[in-house]
Amino acid sequence: MKISYIFLLLALVAEIIGTIGGFGSSVFFVPLGNFYFDFYSVLGMTAIFHLSSNVSKIFLFKKGLDKKLLLYIGVPSVIFVIAGGFLSKVVDSGSLEIVLGVFLVVFSLLFLIKTEIIVLPNKRNSVIGGALSGFSAGLLGTGGAIRGLTMAAFNLEKSAFIATSAFIDFMIDFSRTFVYYENGYIGKQELTYLPFLFVIGLVGTYLGKRILHYIPQDKFRKISLILILLIGLATITKLGFDHLG
Repeated sequence: MKISYIFLLLALVAEIIGTIGGFGSSVFFVPLGNFYFDFYSVLGMTAIFHLSSNVSKIFLFKKGLDKKLLLYIGVPSVIFVIAGGFLSKVVDSGSLEIVLGVFLVVFSLLFLIKTEIIVLPNKRNSVIGGALSGFSAGLLGTGGAIRGLTMAAFNLEKSAFIATSAFIDFMIDFSRTFVYYENGYIGKQELTYLPFLFVIGLVGTYLGKRILHYIPQDKFRKISLILILLIGLATITKLGFDHLG
């Protein structure tokens, strides 16, 4: 099988940006992957790709781990990613991707324009955000942006943001890998890309961490929200082109 090196280069860029944004590479990796592979292959690749990249983030940013958010966001994320993974075989992914794209655009713009909005860092908001991000990750392959919106509202220090998000993401990916394998999403093609994606996950995370040193804390939240906005617009644009044929 021929390896697409352009796709691998784009995967590296997605990993670097995902590390800087703090919400993982899948929000870019999934839309990019859909240009090269079918939707279900991308789901399988995303799960195995994320396992390596999130191990790297946990190792590099482990000192900033927020254990309370890990519990409140992580547990519902794992429960709902399993449900979303099983539903992915029976639900129309196109309409759900449109909903996801619109959601990301609206909420990122809301937080960018209405900077005075404060989401209280309480258990209820954490659990809801975790459940939504986990379900979206299982169903669409990407839930990090929803989790990013939730965690950005808590205004965490950037190391704590990335470490906590990566640990939650690892729990999500570990769980959905088994579901996707059972669904038949991880086969010979996906496993062929595994060693390449593993190295990209390590290198991209390291480069992203180096770049983060040059980003002031007060700029970090805004950059994360801008990236989420671009992801939403890219998702909607791609689906529009698909609809037009």
